[in-house]
Amino acid sequence: MEEEVPGVVITVSDRCAAGTRPDKSGPRAVEALAVHGVVCPEPVVVTDDVPEVAAAIRAALDGGARLVFTTGGTGVTPRDNTPEATAPFVETRLPGLEAQILNHGLTKTPLAGLSRGIVGVTGRGADAAVIVNAPGSSGGVRDAIEVIGPLMPHLLEQLGGGDH
Repeated sequence: MEEEVPGVVITVSDRCAAGTRPDKSGPRAVEALAVHGVVCPEPVVVTDDVPEVAAAIRAALDGGARLVFTTGGTGVTPRDNTPEATAPFVETRLPGLEAQILNHGLTKTPLAGLSRGIVGVTGRGADAAVIVNAPGSSGGVRDAIEVIGPLMPHLLEQLGGGDH
């Protein structure tokens, strides 16, 4: 049996954080990641403020997450700040995976092209984590996980994550 991978899902949404809209994409991400052996607690919900997103990412990494999966805040409005909050944590971007997620999403909707999500790793060793920024829609989450999920064991193995 494959080893479980600890993960954290962070929903970035002013409305979800304020309780004016239910979080649909975060729970969808937790459920979809579990199929790929990534075990996450309930999603963390934060506002679109860069310090709040960054603090949630830092807490996930400090807690031992090997995958930090954000949903929301990847568009072009003034409040879409997830890539800016993520960038300082990423030592190496994975533009091939960013392109795969984009291309997969474009097969479903042209709106996928509006996402500025980053995919990368926090380092190049066994203690490194993968960070993925997905759009805030359930479809965007699905598309990102359909690309990333099957690759997680190999990606973590390359980072020195043992037998996954």
